Amino acid sequence: MASFIKDLMRQYDEAHPHADPRTRHWLLVEDSPWPVWILTILYLVCVFVGPRIMRDRKPFSLQYFMVVYNLGLVVLSLYMFAELILSAYNASYDFQCAVYNKDSISNPKELRVAKVLWWYFFSKAIELLDTVCMIARKKFDQITFLHVFHHASMLNIWWWTLMFIPGGMSWFGSCMNCLVHVVMYLYYGLSAIPSLRNKLWWKRYITRFQLLQFCVTFTHTVNSIRVGCEFPRWGQNLLAGYMVVMLILFGNFYMQAYIKQASRSKKLASEANGHHAPARDTSRTKAE
Repeated sequence: MASFIKDLMRQYDEAHPHADPRTRHWLLVEDSPWPVWILTILYLVCVFVGPRIMRDRKPFSLQYFMVVYNLGLVVLSLYMFAELILSAYNASYDFQCAVYNKDSISNPKELRVAKVLWWYFFSKAIELLDTVCMIARKKFDQITFLHVFHHASMLNIWWWTLMFIPGGMSWFGSCMNCLVHVVMYLYYGLSAIPSLRNKLWWKRYITRFQLLQFCVTFTHTVNSIRVGCEFPRWGQNLLAGYMVVMLILFGNFYMQAYIKQASRSKKLASEANGHHAPARDTSRTKAE
């Protein structure tokens, strides 16, 4: 672990001269990865220790907090989605290739893009509370590898983005994610209201929307590489690679949660019907 951190710091020291001078001292960027690393370590400690602390305790309801928290993230995500589109348009970004280079960062229109990207980065820190709430409510089955990996990795990836490439092509993937989060946190907020919980039928479509997001972002990123977009290649490779990882993890989740579960439920229902049905009806069902 010590050698891993040492290697990361060496890479950071080599990259540091290329940091964006506008954002490097902003809150939680702090010209150092340590604040985000410490926050990530605390998050992981909470993930492993929290369920043990709550094991013999009653779950907290948090009903009102969950409504306010989730709907607050809907508002924030909607603002970021709209502002990313408006600021990208204002900066005259080309849809296929939004350029980022040292000559453009003095442009106030680019600063507007950087500011909303900081809000997006900061929202990843806020969203760590998703897991804290799961622990407090004893929803331990929801704290999967996918959930923890996604939350921890997004915070760290976006620290690097804010530190080194807070503009250009960075706008597109974050914009897509904000749109998905509007729908996702709206569902979570409404599902926290008991009278509405059983009326929400579109949960499975959220995962489909997420998978579509990953496909679109991956395609957009690969196309930017194809056309030779003037954007740091490591950033393009990181985003494309991360989209592949997300497609695999979320795709597996969708298969397990919906497709295989539906198949198992159908099989159990069929077996139950076969068990209780009269002999002539059973044989007729098999023939059909």
